[in-house]
Amino acid sequence: LFRDNAIRILIADDYPISSKVLETYARQWVYDVVCCTNGIHAVELITSPNGPELAVLDWMMPGLSGLQVCREVRQRTAVSPYVYMILLTAKDRKEDLLEALAAGVDDYLTKPYDPHEMKARLWSGQRILNLQRELITARDALHIQATHDTLTGLLNRGAIFDIFERELARSQRDHTPLSLMLIDIDHFKQVNDSYGHHCGDTVLQEVTARLKGAERLYDRVGRYGGEEFLVVLPGCDLADARQVAERMRETIAQQPFALSTHNLPVTISLGVVSISGSQDTHDPDELIRAADRALYHAKERGRNRVEIAAIEELPLARSNRHS
Repeated sequence: LFRDNAIRILIADDYPISSKVLETYARQWVYDVVCCTNGIHAVELITSPNGPELAVLDWMMPGLSGLQVCREVRQRTAVSPYVYMILLTAKDRKEDLLEALAAGVDDYLTKPYDPHEMKARLWSGQRILNLQRELITARDALHIQATHDTLTGLLNRGAIFDIFERELARSQRDHTPLSLMLIDIDHFKQVNDSYGHHCGDTVLQEVTARLKGAERLYDRVGRYGGEEFLVVLPGCDLADARQVAERMRETIAQQPFALSTHNLPVTISLGVVSISGSQDTHDPDELIRAADRALYHAKERGRNRVEIAAIEELPLARSNRHS
């Protein structure tokens, strides 16, 4: 209905002449306009994806009145995206204005309105919406800073562990498999000691890029700390997890990393744990420890390898251990 970049406005009025006049003005003011003649359709348009940012509603319409449209929209879109709504009506009593504001109307114009005043009211609404966009952008930036590692752009330790806990709860609720990997860059301390932390940062970033390239669509990779990465694989059984782990190991080892002065061979070790989705309840910390033990075995047995945690090593959560 709307173009991607234009400011989008809905005109909801069942009186054709009034609707056409306002539509003509709005197009002259470089708005992207769509019109409808009843309140039910207005709600559908406003709450649809890529819906209008501004809405001019006639108070009296078939289906739902302008007030009812406003109430319905406010209930459905309680947080965002916010739609700035202007109510048009011949009513001019103070009680009517109070009723409109109580319904969630942002502005109120009595008929017949002056086109210049309408233009000014729309501009005012546009300023409010621009401020909202800025606040949303700032909020999203703060959320990214709080949940992502600044060097690699991956989810940080807290965020990836939160995802793991949610996926574990889903696995146990739906009885679906779930796998987990702990990954460590082999001899990473030697890289920092020999070539400096700048080269170490480059290695971390390149490892990140290669791991992301080897993950499945629904897998999530996070930086667990230092040179360790945690990978959550929803719906992935042990056989599939082993394949993903080997693919990740190979994508790191198969080609040296191009640093500023030379090429550096890099390898990773991986510890994998997998649960089948049975009715057993597993503690997330115990699963992490099982993956860490498998990672330790991989490093102990020569590095650049994948080790699987034995299923019998996985203790059940305390609530189920004696059931």
